[in-house]
Amino acid sequence: MLKSWKLKEIVLMSLFSVVFGIVYLLFLHAGNIWAGFIGPIAYEWIFGIWFIVSIICMYIIRKPGAAVVSETIAATIEVLLGNAVGPRLILSGVIQGLGAEAVFAATRYKRFDLWVLMLAGIGSAVFSFVYGYFLGGFVVYSTGYVALMLGLRIASGALIAGVGGKVLSDGLLATGSLRGYAISSSKKGESHA
Repeated sequence: MLKSWKLKEIVLMSLFSVVFGIVYLLFLHAGNIWAGFIGPIAYEWIFGIWFIVSIICMYIIRKPGAAVVSETIAATIEVLLGNAVGPRLILSGVIQGLGAEAVFAATRYKRFDLWVLMLAGIGSAVFSFVYGYFLGGFVVYSTGYVALMLGLRIASGALIAGVGGKVLSDGLLATGSLRGYAISSSKKGESHA
């Protein structure tokens, strides 16, 4: 999968994955505090942060595998830094990355406008929610509560991961630090749509 990648693309993806692995762990602690007050639904508001690296890496690099590999590396870093879930979290990273990757694959890796980035965040949300539903025991909650959890996770994926990932990437692009990456050589209207 990474055969056609340039070394600088692999390095950039790895750097983002490490940084967001740290961010992910910090947000887990913030979510734990919030959940102490309002219960498990607390995580759903911020869940999009755990999908963002897949959106950023794909938006910048624009090659198959960027979403799933970056998300998997970030989850691995989070485990190595001490996430109590342990190695099972790596599978969560794979699933989240696959949710985003599926959306980009559906466009044949040719569309990277805001709507596609938001859909990729939604893809991560849905994939992770299905996984979490069975593993996290959501079946004990009422249907309405589960629907609210899913709705919040979808909104968070679209807004935090999709919109937030685009804003962060476009900000980096504006500094000139992404020259030589696919995002910088794309058509102006496409990368800023």
